[in-house]
Amino acid sequence: MRRSRPPPPPLSRQTLSRTSPLSPPPPHPPLLPLRPLARRPPWAPPLPSCPPPTLARRPRRSSASCCCSSPAPSGPCIATTPLCSTLKTPGRRRANRFIASTAGGRLEASCCPEASCNKTTNFEMEASLTGNPERPKQQPKKSLLAVPVGIKNKPVVDKLVSKFLDAGGFTVMLFHYDGAFEQWADLEWSNRAVHVAARRQTKWWFAKRFLHPDVVADYEYVFLWDEDIEVDAFNPARYLDVVRREGLEVSQPALDRRSEIHHAITTRKLIPTKDVHRRALDTRCHADSTGPPCVGWVEMMVPVFSRAAWKCTWKMIQNDLIHGWGIDYKLGYCAQGDRARNVGVVDTEYVLHRGDPMLSDGDKAAPSKSRGAVRWRSNKEMKMFNRRWEEAAAEDSSWPDPYAAQPATASST
Repeated sequence: MRRSRPPPPPLSRQTLSRTSPLSPPPPHPPLLPLRPLARRPPWAPPLPSCPPPTLARRPRRSSASCCCSSPAPSGPCIATTPLCSTLKTPGRRRANRFIASTAGGRLEASCCPEASCNKTTNFEMEASLTGNPERPKQQPKKSLLAVPVGIKNKPVVDKLVSKFLDAGGFTVMLFHYDGAFEQWADLEWSNRAVHVAARRQTKWWFAKRFLHPDVVADYEYVFLWDEDIEVDAFNPARYLDVVRREGLEVSQPALDRRSEIHHAITTRKLIPTKDVHRRALDTRCHADSTGPPCVGWVEMMVPVFSRAAWKCTWKMIQNDLIHGWGIDYKLGYCAQGDRARNVGVVDTEYVLHRGDPMLSDGDKAAPSKSRGAVRWRSNKEMKMFNRRWEEAAAEDSSWPDPYAAQPATASST
């Protein structure tokens, strides 16, 4: 008879916990009770407190105006115009589109070390894509000539640009409102000029978008001329000599008496006794006239701006008012002082204004109807500009109008 094995001994609890995956975990040690927090005695010094976190906020809009009109005792300029156009998103209060903030934007850290930041630029072109970039750089030209051009006036523009380039010290920029910039490549100076093309756009549309004050900051003077100007009796170097000597911030050459003339103040004197005249005498203007277009006024066909005057004028140009009508009556606010002194017409250097229609609305209408429609819009824009000025000036109570007691002689509305 076979002998049977004895049964295995029972497993202890400790053996089960080591061998069985389903065994319960060992119990945790008992938790000790928490002690109550002790109060600091009243005689103990206070603990240092952390400052509350701060968030960068957009600074409040400054009420200071943005265009300079007169020298300040402790700075370059003080109060100017309330009507300064900046690109704003729609939906804000209306006048905020024209009162620029001197604080600007939100608080942000500098993007680069101060010494490595280039805050301005110019239109000087590199001669080659190769070579040593550490070679001495050429100094930018002293002045800028910017002209809106169409291919139909190519011979006149050729003479105009050649006269300025031969004088030396000028950079030339052409705004091609017909888009035909390639047809200018056969001219000797074409490769030395900066060409910008946008079809059916005006001089002031181009100027607002491509002549920002930071872009033209290297130029002492900005010539913003029409294309239908003959310069047989004009010398750019002599003109600038007169402008500097007379202290003119906004100026223009006088118009030959054969020109198409709209205002008497722009006409060359029959017998000039001085280099510059600053007022006109005709049926509308008399000896007591103190406002434009009798005093402190130039026309917008051949204006010349100093660096400071252009910075102010650029801000006046409205983004949506492309013909610029009405701005000429406000240029005295950009004269960096007394407009009766710092705005003038140079008689010794004069030009001939041909009066050719430059810009029409393409092929959408007959030339006469198109020109009439352009003139209608120009008059409408002038009324809008004046209305915006009045509304902005009324809202900005901190802006003192230096010429409030000297209204324009001829109504611009």
